[in-house]
Amino acid sequence: MRIPGRAAVGAAVAIGVIGMFGALTGCSSDSGDDSKGGKGNKGEKSGKGGVKVAAASGELGGRDTACALPVRFSLAKSWKPEAVKELEGADPELGSTLLSQGPVTLVCEIDAKPAGHIGFLRVWTGDKGKAAAGTEPRQLLKAFMADEKGVRDAQYSDVKAGDLPAAEISYILDNPDLDESKRERALAVVTPKGGVVLHLGGLDSDEHDAMLPAYELAKQTMAGAGS
Repeated sequence: MRIPGRAAVGAAVAIGVIGMFGALTGCSSDSGDDSKGGKGNKGEKSGKGGVKVAAASGELGGRDTACALPVRFSLAKSWKPEAVKELEGADPELGSTLLSQGPVTLVCEIDAKPAGHIGFLRVWTGDKGKAAAGTEPRQLLKAFMADEKGVRDAQYSDVKAGDLPAAEISYILDNPDLDESKRERALAVVTPKGGVVLHLGGLDSDEHDAMLPAYELAKQTMAGAGS
């Protein structure tokens, strides 16, 4: 599981932080039998270029949803969103580091475990400096990635998130503490209310690939919160 913030945090600290995040967001350690192998779920459809897109079940981003955001997008079935709050009892400096990356702050986690996978879609937002309105999406995404350690084979592209101009990156993350490598990706958009980064990690590359349809659903249905 990717830990929010910098990947250089030690494994012992990482395990403790994962535990705090589990308590914070009501996560459980159970997962469905279909959590491995990257197989698609029922209800998935093929989008642009044959990319699989999960079936929608609700929307996130509005004031009446679990996470009020500068954008809104459709949620995949059974994925559970929850706003990220301050880490109670955590060291103030450590907590700030884990909840911030580059110019954005972690504000929402969408848990895949109820859908049978191990991982999260995470939403980061910011309204100052490099995350402010008027910033280019790729500039925001590069500022976000500058704080990520162990990145290789990074591929940036200019894309659309719904009708919004966006920048996207896919990459390999090497974690020397856990002696593993896995695929991850992130998407950045900039709205009048500030910048947004949507990140998809996963326990490993198989889980990442299995969760891609939910990420693609969010990407293809994204719109400004007021539109």
